[in-house]
Amino acid sequence: MIPIICTMLLGGTPELRVPYALADSAHHVFVDCVTDTHAIEIGLDDRRSSLDSLQQALFYAALLERQPMVILVDTDGREDATEYQVETAARATGVAYRVIDVDFLIRLQMTAPFRSRRIPHDLMQ
Repeated sequence: MIPIICTMLLGGTPELRVPYALADSAHHVFVDCVTDTHAIEIGLDDRRSSLDSLQQALFYAALLERQPMVILVDTDGREDATEYQVETAARATGVAYRVIDVDFLIRLQMTAPFRSRRIPHDLMQ
């Protein structure tokens, strides 16, 4: 899902490795998506691991000097407790928050080859 959201929807770089130093040791993180303006963490609804998304987005944004964003992929069409908690915390901290439907992402990926073969508008006249 990360490559679809990051490249096809946002025009960003997916899963970017970002190094940082701590004391006298080197570390790195993988940022789900980086655009010119945002460091984005992407999670799935109803997963406990998505509760870390806000902290990760804030940390990555600080490392990259960008705005943080959290995107959750909705797999069941309803807001669950995890989605509600992440959204509430994101809004309270001023972090951009979006939900994207998994079926939309599947359709987007499936139709990508057709969109890339479109006839230019000026040739249709």
